Amino acid sequence: METEWIRNLENEENKPALERAGQILQQGGLVAFPTETVYGLGGDAFNPESSRKIYEAKGRPSDNPLIVHICRISDLEKVARDIPEVAYKLADAYWPGPLTMILSKQPSLPKETTGGLETVAVRMPDHPVALALIDAAGGFVAAPSANTSGRPSPTLGKYVYEDLAGRVDMLLDAGQVGIGVESTIVDLTGDVPMILRPGYVTPEMLEEVLRKVELDPALAAGPLPDHGEKTLPPPKAPGMKYKHYAPKGEVTVLEGDNDKVSKRLLSELDEQLLLGRKCGIIVTEEMEHLLVERGFDLAKISVKHLGREGDLEAMAHGLFQFLREFDDEGVEKIYVKGVDEKGLGLAVMNRLKKAAGGKIIEV
Repeated sequence: METEWIRNLENEENKPALERAGQILQQGGLVAFPTETVYGLGGDAFNPESSRKIYEAKGRPSDNPLIVHICRISDLEKVARDIPEVAYKLADAYWPGPLTMILSKQPSLPKETTGGLETVAVRMPDHPVALALIDAAGGFVAAPSANTSGRPSPTLGKYVYEDLAGRVDMLLDAGQVGIGVESTIVDLTGDVPMILRPGYVTPEMLEEVLRKVELDPALAAGPLPDHGEKTLPPPKAPGMKYKHYAPKGEVTVLEGDNDKVSKRLLSELDEQLLLGRKCGIIVTEEMEHLLVERGFDLAKISVKHLGREGDLEAMAHGLFQFLREFDDEGVEKIYVKGVDEKGLGLAVMNRLKKAAGGKIIEV
């Protein structure tokens, strides 16, 4: 198929394109669209064939559940049942926004959409194009991130097109997204709410609404190995089981104070450059100054700037885009300094660890 690429939706509303996109979804086709987090790959949540097409387009394992996107809180009851009161409290606090809730699913929702599970992941995105598309499509759009499986999630339309051209009917391009990492996923089906995937809505923010929230133990364990996946239980949420966010180059995360990390980074870069490998780093202003003070010529490598240390929103916003840019530049070795896993740092490190396949150096 030929993918229709609708550009510049950030500048003006294109009602005919949105109406056409809604019709495509209602007819079983696929549409990639922007949200406030990353771009999504949408299909009709109640059409099993649409879900199968999403898995095929992404090369995604079929037991990896999709998130159902809605545009009205009142529609939550049409996809979920036995909804606890706390779900409505969270929706009131963080919807529309980057929060996904795991709930018991309605029998009418096909298991192709939920990865074969009796639960459903639901969220209401905070983006005008996304909300207008969901409404035009009938109110229920199943959508994972709009990338081929395992690649960095796209924050720009051009990276969606790079991965999925010819695999989707339409791409709605509204420029760069605002947040840059996927939504927080919290499971509300157990006795205590549990964060399955960290995101922009932090544990501290959730605790303002919930009496208690726990982290899935798998978050501390890091990425699961690629072997033996068939013996593992189905994941309840996207990104829990399979390798994610990986660029073509090898990512290494360095953890420690700036002085020690800069010394180790210099050693790593010197070694890789001698081997003729193209290197890239993602650095704060402080780390960049340290490297320059130690005499390293930054012109030898690709440098991505995060701003000042502690600006986690800037890191979350730029991380996936930087990884994609490294691919564009043919970078083979990528180095990133780890951050404290508190607040939004938990989500940033979750993505970094997965991108690095667990390769972390403590210095």
